[in-house]
Amino acid sequence: MTEVREMTPADWPAVEEIYAQGIEDGEATFEVATPTWQTFDAGKLPELRFVAADERGALVGWIAASPVSSRPAYCGVVEHSVYISRDARGQGIGRRLLEVFITAAEGAGIWTIQSSIFPENAASLRLHEAAGFRVVGRRERIARAGVGPHAGAWRDTLLIERRSTTVHAV
Repeated sequence: MTEVREMTPADWPAVEEIYAQGIEDGEATFEVATPTWQTFDAGKLPELRFVAADERGALVGWIAASPVSSRPAYCGVVEHSVYISRDARGQGIGRRLLEVFITAAEGAGIWTIQSSIFPENAASLRLHEAAGFRVVGRRERIARAGVGPHAGAWRDTLLIERRSTTVHAV
């Protein structure tokens, strides 16, 4: 059984390794390098950072969110990222992380969770659709991929969102 718990600073080396795998694979992000812990910590909401650990206690995934804007009108809107270790993909860990994350987000008054996903990342799209997300738009040729199989190529992204049925904009 996968345990999901709050992320701590001590988790950073494992979180960073999983993040680096996502960057290397070229299907998760436009980023070309992982941030420092200080940069990651400053940009992510502390109450919306979780890790998944396997039965041995090894971290196999993480999820975190950033506010989309500092403007008060957007206080209930976040952008999230979820990454799963290569060796643990397809085992329901992303689903479990999203379940815990959505519950925590709604508890924190978040009414919209959004993200951008490459259209080719079918597994992430299926995961998010099963968790109540929907595609709301396509951004064409938004940026060039920096690493992975698409390095140098212009990439589209799909904007997805999940609107809470229990938390409403104020």
